[in-house]
Amino acid sequence: MNVPIRSAFAAAAATVLAVASTASITGAAQAAWEPLKPVDFVIMAGKGGGADKMARLMQTIVEKHDLSSKPLIPINKPGGSGAEALIHLKQKAGDDHTIMVTLNSFYTTPLRQPALDVDIMTFTPVARMAEDTFLLWVHADSDINTVDEFVEAARAAGNDWIMAGTGKGQEDELLTTFLNNAYDLDMKYVPFKGGGRVAKELAGKNANSTVNNPSEQLGFYEAGKTRPIAAFTPERLELFSDAPTFLELDQDFVYFMQRSVVGAPGMSAEAAAFYQDLFAKVFASDEWQTYRHDKSLYGDLIAGDELKAYWQRERAIHEVMLKEIGEI
Repeated sequence: MNVPIRSAFAAAAATVLAVASTASITGAAQAAWEPLKPVDFVIMAGKGGGADKMARLMQTIVEKHDLSSKPLIPINKPGGSGAEALIHLKQKAGDDHTIMVTLNSFYTTPLRQPALDVDIMTFTPVARMAEDTFLLWVHADSDINTVDEFVEAARAAGNDWIMAGTGKGQEDELLTTFLNNAYDLDMKYVPFKGGGRVAKELAGKNANSTVNNPSEQLGFYEAGKTRPIAAFTPERLELFSDAPTFLELDQDFVYFMQRSVVGAPGMSAEAAAFYQDLFAKVFASDEWQTYRHDKSLYGDLIAGDELKAYWQRERAIHEVMLKEIGEI
């Protein structure tokens, strides 16, 4: 199962140009519209995971720098691998006061559940804020320090080896399937609601491994409870420099999680311009740039038609992946 390598960190100049371009295009429209009431900031995942942490940081940045006349109100809707959030946003068609933080279930859940009748291309593109990274994690008390040792232990345990993840047919299960196929394993995938819960399951020794994002496992890693042994990135992550990439281990596989903000279908052009300008400012803030660095995030800011093209490309990639594991 091969996935093409996606973009790494953009150069600082590219970031500045992206922010300036968005601001220049949207500035006039933004002046004509501002929220009239608090904005529902829907999160299509549970509390404590990467999407939740990102959304609450962005909310804090907006309030700290007084970027909006009305606050963003985070609302977690993790049910049905994000189906709850997708249906909620679909039903808010034409609403200028509802936006949503997405992850890759934005692609996989509509593909897996066609009865939802959700077309992601109808949603309003606001901003891709980052592409999050994944690592393979084990408990620090295990004797596993390398992927070879992981494979030996997981192969010996067979279906008794528990890989904790978030949701059915989502990114964590896709990565588990890759590992099972690439190394002839039979790990049991057990889904939980939210990456924060998944991280706790590993730290509490209720799971043998996870493929958490850095932001989800970082606290347990720093406390010496968990250990990263390989990264699903093009090159090693600075924070986890001892963990090789799967590319280094002769596996042609790289995978990222989108961290994007979208608006309800049929949102007015004026409101869309306001939110694009708002999140361009959030992206350019010192707080967001520090978070990107500290949490090993990739990707530059994209919005509008470029973001829609990104959705089309990523949906096609995930459709192939889901077909390969028999989910669609």
